[in-house]
Amino acid sequence: MGSVDALKRKKLYLLDLDGTLYIDDRLIEGAADFLRSAGARGRVVYLSNNSSRGTDSYLKKFRRLGIDADKDDFLTSADALIHYLKINYGPVLEKEKIYVMGTGSFRKQLEDAGYVLWDEDRDGGKDPFMVILGFDRELTFRKLEIVSRLLTIYPDMPYLATNPDWVCPAAFDPDPSTLKVGEKIRHVRGSVPDCGSMAEMLRTATGRSPVFIGKPEPLMVEMAMERYGYSPEETLVIGDRIYTDIASGSNAGVDTAFVLSGEGTEEDIVRYGVKPTYIFNSIKEIPV
Repeated sequence: MGSVDALKRKKLYLLDLDGTLYIDDRLIEGAADFLRSAGARGRVVYLSNNSSRGTDSYLKKFRRLGIDADKDDFLTSADALIHYLKINYGPVLEKEKIYVMGTGSFRKQLEDAGYVLWDEDRDGGKDPFMVILGFDRELTFRKLEIVSRLLTIYPDMPYLATNPDWVCPAAFDPDPSTLKVGEKIRHVRGSVPDCGSMAEMLRTATGRSPVFIGKPEPLMVEMAMERYGYSPEETLVIGDRIYTDIASGSNAGVDTAFVLSGEGTEEDIVRYGVKPTYIFNSIKEIPV
């Protein structure tokens, strides 16, 4: 475990969202106080592997939760993906099209970045150059069919995915009719399949796995340090998943704080072989 003194010298706080700051539309206890204190010390930046929504959607959610933020406070796996595409496929994608299995919001982010997306009805005569997966809350069987066909017919087709998360934390409400008189609704903590689960389903069908771009790769952490001008020694990654959040910080050479308020458990440390610098029950316990 790292020292409390070292923790209090941090100035760049890179926070995961789901399971770390909130679960669905419920802010985790102590999160607002932590954000105020951390913002007074330095800079708070939100890192999300969730590509299903753009920054505007996060800002709306933050307003509902009573959190002040602006667009510059966010880096998502979609941002990292666009950065990766520019570096590795810049000239090629000026002429070629991409098939995206993802939400309308994710598709728009790529189109706004200048990429041309393949459409089955419009471009059926010529297949795309590349397949990209995102966390798709609008998933259909037809999308799975298209990706399966492309990956099977073209075994060398570039194939990327925004993130390897198996699940996304969720809070489910019970049927009100099952409650006793006077009993309050208690949210049941659970999860829904994320991009990693969708990629695994396609691996079972096609034998192919994508190149993952978001956490646990260090790119998002490195982008944040470069963009905001902080050193690794000044940076702390905070998240609820060992295999993505904590691994990304470790891979980038920065300290990490693992919170047990979301998906992860302490058993994951041994399971994934990634050791966090600090462990806390929730963000409320992290000293600033």
